[in-house]
Amino acid sequence: MDHNVHAITLERRVQLEWRNRHFSTPNISGAAASSSSDMAFSSNSCFGDSLADTGNLKQLASISDQVFSLLLPPYGENFFDQSTGRCSNGRLIIDFLAESLGLPLLPPFLHDKDNVVTLGHGVNYAVAGATALNSSILEARGIVNSMTNASLGVQLEWFKQTLPSLCKSVSECRTLIGSSLIIMGEIGGNDYNYPILAGKPINEVEPLVPLVIDTIVSAINELIDMGAQTLVVPGNFPIGCSSAYLTLCGSENKIDYDNTTGCLINLNKFAEYHNELLQTKLNHLRELHPNVVIMYADYYNAAMQIFLSPDKYGFTNGALKACCGGGGPYNVNAKVECGISASVCDDPDTYVNWDGIHLTESAYRVISRSLFQGAYTTPQFNLLCPAPTSTSTLQVGNGLWNSV
Repeated sequence: MDHNVHAITLERRVQLEWRNRHFSTPNISGAAASSSSDMAFSSNSCFGDSLADTGNLKQLASISDQVFSLLLPPYGENFFDQSTGRCSNGRLIIDFLAESLGLPLLPPFLHDKDNVVTLGHGVNYAVAGATALNSSILEARGIVNSMTNASLGVQLEWFKQTLPSLCKSVSECRTLIGSSLIIMGEIGGNDYNYPILAGKPINEVEPLVPLVIDTIVSAINELIDMGAQTLVVPGNFPIGCSSAYLTLCGSENKIDYDNTTGCLINLNKFAEYHNELLQTKLNHLRELHPNVVIMYADYYNAAMQIFLSPDKYGFTNGALKACCGGGGPYNVNAKVECGISASVCDDPDTYVNWDGIHLTESAYRVISRSLFQGAYTTPQFNLLCPAPTSTSTLQVGNGLWNSV
């Protein structure tokens, strides 16, 4: 069956059932600030790495007295209060998604005792630098994560620790989890980033992919067993278009680069391999759990449209050069880190790449819209959960979703 036809059939099959299940769900855990009829979900929870972390690494660093450049200014310079552990100049995909759903921005699981955090509308367990595989598995293969050991398994344990404060019984917890949107990632990118950026060839990293995918699938299965009914599972970005990869893994041979985008072909093929295997496993999960909505978020192609036509989206300074960096063709210098000694561009909104690895708020805004208001999820997210028709009192920020 043609992939597009399959996607449409899948959307039609789950749409009515999904709407009946979610739009009639009662508000749970203090969601009285907004009518449940205005929201597709009562809450959302997120697992992942720096693409979704909203402050967990920042808290871990403060506990261990570690200093990470990505927690220092100019990171977060465009955020509302500039106090953020986000690895960008502003909001992330998860932030724009929360705004579009009429939910508050997700608070990090880890926070200061003096900082009162309301968990009733969801929690963010993502940690910058996190891997899917646990540290012992990676270390056995000579891969060291010096940032954090908060792997996907650790984050899942944090999720379980949160539940007693949100629900009083197994039945109530299942209802809460079932009415929540679960974002599983992006996770797994760092399992590859660490060895590739350390100089390991792609063929030595490829054997990790099935292990990473199986770890993600295992976590999804566990969440479904706990009551999860709707999950979004992102794939990987086209890492061959990353300013850091282009700098550190560059080639003198022109045939190694895509003529249209300037991205490294072999690295993008590697990302596609991860994404294809992930989608195969998700299709199998859908067969095992036909009453659960499992959406694949195509981060690769949602981002690739920008790399193909940056000017179309207002990125007049191109897609491959970092805004915050230390010079060179892609403005990336391993000895000059953003947040410590790197210079910052005058207009980040005209850049796709923020610091070599992460993207700018403007890029994440475009990608978010493509994913959750466009056609880059399977089944299509906006057919299942239209944006609220009225502005919720729970929204944080300027509500730029509809102005993109």
